[in-house]
Amino acid sequence: MRGPRGGPAGTQLIYGLHAVRAILSRHPERVLGLKILRNREDSRAQEIESLAQRHGRAVERVSAEALTRALGDVVHQGIAAEISPLPPWSEDDLLAAIANPSAASASAPLLLALDGVQDPHNLGACLRTADACGALAVIVPRDRAAQLTGAARKVAAGAAESTPVVPCTNLARTLDLLKQAGVWAFGADAEAERNASEVDLTVAAVLVLGAEGRGLRQLTRQRCDGLVHLPRLGAVESLNVSVAAGMLLYEAVRQRSAAAGAGSDRTDRRSAR
Repeated sequence: MRGPRGGPAGTQLIYGLHAVRAILSRHPERVLGLKILRNREDSRAQEIESLAQRHGRAVERVSAEALTRALGDVVHQGIAAEISPLPPWSEDDLLAAIANPSAASASAPLLLALDGVQDPHNLGACLRTADACGALAVIVPRDRAAQLTGAARKVAAGAAESTPVVPCTNLARTLDLLKQAGVWAFGADAEAERNASEVDLTVAAVLVLGAEGRGLRQLTRQRCDGLVHLPRLGAVESLNVSVAAGMLLYEAVRQRSAAAGAGSDRTDRRSAR
């Protein structure tokens, strides 16, 4: 029996240099084996092979035809790994993580929700930025939206193995549950009155972005505590959703870093008295 992405049932095949290197570096115990193109002998492929061998992971040199049979017609860069995937979170998992933050998390939870984003490359790019910004999770609708395919994992460059994805049946309902848990919902809208820099993103927050071209659906928009826009100084009317997500996430990081710095300054001044 084959799994939905080419591995045996319960496993998954990921591909691409960055994605495979990332999971070998962060979670080698979840790597069941590697496939590397037989004639790929460059330094990057050798680095990944050495990393796999260091962690006791099996490496198989295979033909291009074998990789295509396993993965389909994708740009695999001659590297694939069979892994035990990071299980998706349920809504209950997400709410439990918000209610019981880890000791390593010093700031309020930051979440990203994508309202029907269709392109798996955009999902992967959003995941990559969410991981870089320390987001707790990325929320996506279960239907009529991009899911965590091999293409999304490749673009995510390993972030899909460290930042949980939360598929939900009804995004509006999920936002209601998050708000009941003390999370503020801020939707991105090019026509919103307030600039993202004018709202407090140091609180527990979920940043909600709409689908390519269509934007936020009306039900989703109604669940948001506020709508914000990003400044546009040129002639372009809208931004790619993954670019907009990155800008909003980093605005939250900027505000949180500034608030943490201000707190440290106050502590230092008190200590100096």
